[in-house]
Amino acid sequence: NAVPLVRELSHLPVIVDPSQATGRWSLVGPMSLAAVAAGANGLIIEVHPTPNQALSDGAQSLDFEAFDHLMADVRRLLGAMQKQLA
Repeated sequence: NAVPLVRELSHLPVIVDPSQATGRWSLVGPMSLAAVAAGANGLIIEVHPTPNQALSDGAQSLDFEAFDHLMADVRRLLGAMQKQLA
């Protein structure tokens, strides 16, 4: 994960896009948590009510329920780390 290096080299917030980076909805959650654990300041996550019907990026989009679960996991991780996203 390049997040710690980018944070070291830049004064700017580091925002990670696991949707575009992986291209697969099943990897968005694990990569989001890894990015947060590595020190990312924020996440960009593609969300769609029915990803299988999306005209674009459906394969990497989470539905609303999956996004809610992921954000609960992110909040728990941030709480354990005593941090918050930007």
